[in-house]
Amino acid sequence: MTDITVPTLGESVTEATVGEWLKTPGDTVAKDEVLVELETDKVSVEVSAPEDGTLSEIVASPGETVEIGALLARLGAGSGAGAKDGGAAAEAPASNGGGAAEAPSGGGESIDVVVPTMGESVTEGTIASFAKQAGESVSQDEAIAEIETDKVAVDVPAPADGTITEWLVAEGDAVEPGSVIARMSAGAGAPASPPARSPEPAAAPAASGADAAPARATDDRPVSPAVRRVTSEGGVDPQAIPGTGKGGRVTKGDALDYIEAGAHARQDDGATAKETPAPRDLGPREERVKMTRLRQTIARRLKEAQDTAAMLTTFNDVDMSAVMDLRNRYKDSFEKRHGVKLGFMGFFVQACVNALKELPAVNAEIDGTDIIYKNFYDLGIAVGTERGLVVPVVRDCDVKSIAEIESDIGELGRKARDGELSLDNLQGGTFTITNGGVYGSLMSTPILNPPQSGVLGMHRIEQRPVAINGEVKIRPMMYLALSYDHRIVDGKEAVTFLVRVKEALEDPERLLLDV
Repeated sequence: MTDITVPTLGESVTEATVGEWLKTPGDTVAKDEVLVELETDKVSVEVSAPEDGTLSEIVASPGETVEIGALLARLGAGSGAGAKDGGAAAEAPASNGGGAAEAPSGGGESIDVVVPTMGESVTEGTIASFAKQAGESVSQDEAIAEIETDKVAVDVPAPADGTITEWLVAEGDAVEPGSVIARMSAGAGAPASPPARSPEPAAAPAASGADAAPARATDDRPVSPAVRRVTSEGGVDPQAIPGTGKGGRVTKGDALDYIEAGAHARQDDGATAKETPAPRDLGPREERVKMTRLRQTIARRLKEAQDTAAMLTTFNDVDMSAVMDLRNRYKDSFEKRHGVKLGFMGFFVQACVNALKELPAVNAEIDGTDIIYKNFYDLGIAVGTERGLVVPVVRDCDVKSIAEIESDIGELGRKARDGELSLDNLQGGTFTITNGGVYGSLMSTPILNPPQSGVLGMHRIEQRPVAINGEVKIRPMMYLALSYDHRIVDGKEAVTFLVRVKEALEDPERLLLDV
């Protein structure tokens, strides 16, 4: 008997609501087959069968609130034949010929390679590249493919030593956590000739034209509780929605896009569906390149920030003389002692933390009609990479020295450039700092990183004349820009925040004395 429990649901999520069960006691199920969906305040999570068997008992009823680790159901022993064809191996995307792949004759046990969990709220990714081809030998935990999500790239490791028998997906295919993307034979035996794979998914319906349309959901394809909820609220038939998921399955994103398209169409001309505009013809010196998931997410989140927040930017400037002098005097001994270079970012982080302590609204976020004040200071540091802008987070900045902060920033920057950032490195920031000065920017209005309420923009240091005690002096000056959510941060608080940052940087001793 195997217990099916509530999995870890992500950062700060401690409970969930049980949705509708897709199986009833006595039903046979296959490994990785979805049994029930859990709803949280952040994301919907599918709970799958850990192995083949028979669902013997459901403990948690639909609508019941359960905590992490709570018992949901029990799974009895069995072959799961009811969920498969004639007791064969668990159903997977069909290869050429339309049948399930057979175990390789020249190798060991056939093993499914599944998409790993890709982090909180990540329900889909795109196959970016294959590190191994069919017929190649692999070692356990060796990366065999890379999946690109809207947050980070994830490596798919080999579950055991063996040989890749066949790939069930192609580069560019959308995949979900838990879906089977390849088969391999365990052991070091010679592989059988790998079966060819059809370039189009076998489950896609035939199209009469040159381009096949997305599959429409039918009564034969299951609809998840999340999709049923979204379509019920939107007043649409889930069977009418073109599905982009595995086997033509309708995803929650498909349902939301369909409803949004219908709403836009009704607003524009009273139609019930919105036609996708045809791509324009390219000129002889133009090139069309599909946006990566990361770039699509950057675009979507930045637009959401503008649409959601009452965003406003206020400016100040800071005389960098004191910090530059301090850095020049101690940079060699600092690097020798701590093994890291002394930059400006450590000073800015500490200055921001001091200001955030005085003005907690800038470190808070809006949740519905509530304000969540955060008594910790995890600052996101924006890093530009070839793939796009990412914002890794330096944790607990209020208890770290400048050396520790500089070390963390250096390591996160290296990971960002090498594509090694994990989802944990990117989640949970309370405030963001972005430095456009490294590219020569004189002034800008940075966009918020939701759900945060503030972002500080640094800019290039420029020698400018300033009036000091009645005399004109040439000083290294930097413009600072604070973009903030005016729904939660008042203008007085925003201006005061910049003044506190300016004071700390122009008189660094204030950081030491915490004044």
